[in-house]
Amino acid sequence: MDRLKDTLSKAVFTPSSLMSSRGGLHMSQIVLCLVTFVLAAIQGETQHTYWNYALFVWAFCPLLTLFVTIIEMFALNILLGFCMDWDDFTTGVAMSSALMTLSIFIIYANFYACRVCFYSWVVSGFALLCGVLYTLEVIKDKFLDGKTGSYLAALPGFWKVLEAFVSCIIFVSFTGYDGKLTLILCLIAYIIPFLIIPLIIATNILKSLKNCLPFNIDRFTFIFLIISVVLYCCTALAYPIYIFRNNPRPSDCPGSFCIWAIQFIVAFMTYVNLIFFIIDLVFTLLEICGFKRT
Repeated sequence: MDRLKDTLSKAVFTPSSLMSSRGGLHMSQIVLCLVTFVLAAIQGETQHTYWNYALFVWAFCPLLTLFVTIIEMFALNILLGFCMDWDDFTTGVAMSSALMTLSIFIIYANFYACRVCFYSWVVSGFALLCGVLYTLEVIKDKFLDGKTGSYLAALPGFWKVLEAFVSCIIFVSFTGYDGKLTLILCLIAYIIPFLIIPLIIATNILKSLKNCLPFNIDRFTFIFLIISVVLYCCTALAYPIYIFRNNPRPSDCPGSFCIWAIQFIVAFMTYVNLIFFIIDLVFTLLEICGFKRT
């Protein structure tokens, strides 16, 4: 009880945190992401799933950063230290945001930037700056401040983030499945691992929750990885055969602007995620790089 009272006394409003280099980075990230969001929203490409996903990234990342900023400004991270590793969480958020913003810059520039599309180049420039700022935060946390992650900012947790991220790319690229049983089954196979990954991440971040579970989360993760590998092996066979059999690339398919190319992205990302899950499973089985298995 005395320890809790002492911790509560330290949780006070500290606006000076905004004046630090970390606070300045956070403010810059929030402002740039919101500016990029507004500029892209004005463009109005609402019928394209990649455009919608880009808007989601430029809204989601600054919201996460704002959450971290408010928690640290009121020193509530001292209280959260009882149930989670705050440094691990914040560094993991920065790494995830850097991954999302840099990738969405590449996607946006690929689909919307052209020689005469000056406005799209402006948006792409702001998108690149967002990714650079989040990358700078990762460099500061991991290399300058020497923060070591316990899960999310370490390899096991970030590997799960990579798997979820690739799944998102698959979802925004997945089209033409209405009334096609094979593609619907493939979509279900993508959804099942994607829904479980956030639960595994949250359970490992929240130490109190992890200790209260009636089962071993490491063993559950190992079983989950086996199921995920099996599901992705099935889709890695079924999807390309169904889509590309007797369906060569059209001669009038410019870059990534035709359905065939987008379907190829789904197939390619399926193999990428399959490799990720296999590596995750092997590392977990052999307990390499902190991938623990009970």
